[in-house]
Amino acid sequence: MPTTVAAAIAESLRARGISEFFGQSLPSRLVLAAEDLGLRQIVYRTENAGGTMADGFARISRRCSVVVAQNGPAATLLVPPLTEAAKVSIPVVALIQDVPRPFRNKNAFQEIDHRSLFSGCAKWFDRLDDPDRWHDYLDAAFRAATSGRPGPAVLMLPKDVLELTAPPQDRNPGAAVFPLDRIRPPEAAVRTAAELLAGARRPIIVAGGGAVSSDAGAALARLSELASIPVATTPMGKGVVLDTAELSIGVVGNYMGPRGVAHGMRDWIAGADTVLLAGTRTNENGTDGWNLFAPEASFIHLDIDPLEIGRNYSSLRLAGDVRTGITDLTTALAQLDLTRRHTGRVGTVAQIARSRTEFETATAEVRTATRQPLRPERVADEISACLPGDAIVVADASYSSIWAANYIRATSDRQRFLLPRGMAGLGWGLPLALGAKAARPSSPVICLVGDGGFAHCWAEIETAVRERLAVVVVVLNNSILGYQKHAEIVQFGRPTSAVELGSVDHAQIAIACGAHGRTVHTDVELREALAKAIVEPMTTVLDVITDSDAYPPITGWDTAGELTSHLAHH
Repeated sequence: MPTTVAAAIAESLRARGISEFFGQSLPSRLVLAAEDLGLRQIVYRTENAGGTMADGFARISRRCSVVVAQNGPAATLLVPPLTEAAKVSIPVVALIQDVPRPFRNKNAFQEIDHRSLFSGCAKWFDRLDDPDRWHDYLDAAFRAATSGRPGPAVLMLPKDVLELTAPPQDRNPGAAVFPLDRIRPPEAAVRTAAELLAGARRPIIVAGGGAVSSDAGAALARLSELASIPVATTPMGKGVVLDTAELSIGVVGNYMGPRGVAHGMRDWIAGADTVLLAGTRTNENGTDGWNLFAPEASFIHLDIDPLEIGRNYSSLRLAGDVRTGITDLTTALAQLDLTRRHTGRVGTVAQIARSRTEFETATAEVRTATRQPLRPERVADEISACLPGDAIVVADASYSSIWAANYIRATSDRQRFLLPRGMAGLGWGLPLALGAKAARPSSPVICLVGDGGFAHCWAEIETAVRERLAVVVVVLNNSILGYQKHAEIVQFGRPTSAVELGSVDHAQIAIACGAHGRTVHTDVELREALAKAIVEPMTTVLDVITDSDAYPPITGWDTAGELTSHLAHH
């Protein structure tokens, strides 16, 4: 029986193992065909949230996700989430309805230049004009999204083409998993890298988001133990090694102020003579403005994207998949004399232990404070204490990511941490959490957001309720844009008028959407509310009233006289 292009695409999606997609009805012909086949449309309220949900889904499922949208203004709202996905190498295929071919370039309704629109955020872009080649174009989109350095692919689907007859698909498209290819770094380069690490006086591994996407955690743990090399992570890499591991340093970068979990390792890291960068873009925040390492250190850079290797540090190049590269490095190291590595282990472990003790001591007051309004450190510590072994922790951008990175501990290899650090767009915490919950419904998902970021996407609480995506949203309600206010004080001595927010009852917003909502003032209320919310099969918003003077351990802020003086006198 003849089938339409829309039906053929829907059938191909199902054949790729895609059982859900993120949409809001358009392209309607495609959505109807997909739903007829049993594919679930997870309906978002806004396209920017929908694209972020697709991002979160892909990060947790390790499968390419699909988001669909209308052309024109709807498509423009996909640019921010696709830019985040591009920066952090997450595969998302966006299927966007386009105007009918006969109407093209005639100022048709909501017609814009979509190629130019997506040129800065899509890894691949094309338009399906020939119905006979529907499979070629769809396959190319998924291949582009999942191969090499993963990223977003955009396929425009003219409305009239979707209704035309499609030829049958004559081959199995394969599962939409990533990384599509586990590319091995060159053997000679791996051997040289192993020799550098074995002979190093003070080596360190810094693992980024690419290590998480590559599922390299177990491989990193084996290499670290074999060669007695400590592992630090960027914010995107948090959780790839356990915070409780003997050789785990924690999150490094610009989060290493005096109350930062890795603050006590700063001088030790500055003295590292060999640095293995694994799946990291060596960006500004992850390297504390490129000031974290000694200029004379030797660098080994393992990354799937050859263009990232050597971008900021002249490095021995290991171009390839992170998990495969780490596994090959471990094999090569096992053949070498590791006496020097094992001899230095005792001192390294002792330094890490001292650093952890210093952190616990330095933060004890704020982590255990019972005064009102609550300290964010206390909130994060309470979350950490009740975190199940299979939990997914999602944080919004800005302060929320820094609180989570420093004060919520990764204690199980089944836990995941999602921080939107590619572009650090405010408001992406909740939709990331919804995508994560859709990918792993059995795991509790706890989302930490500020009141400023939460305001970007309140509407998606209704999505959570309607789509039965039960997440726990913890709102740090301090009635200011904290990062903005404090950064302005540090840089300019005073804040602008935009940083003060009005009073909002977030619990009532949740209740109005059909979710549970509760305002939290005390540590006792917080502990009880968290314990209840984590096990309840319903979305809960905890509106936690927090200290507006609290700021996380951003490098240099504790010594910024302007900030401490301003907070003391206002």
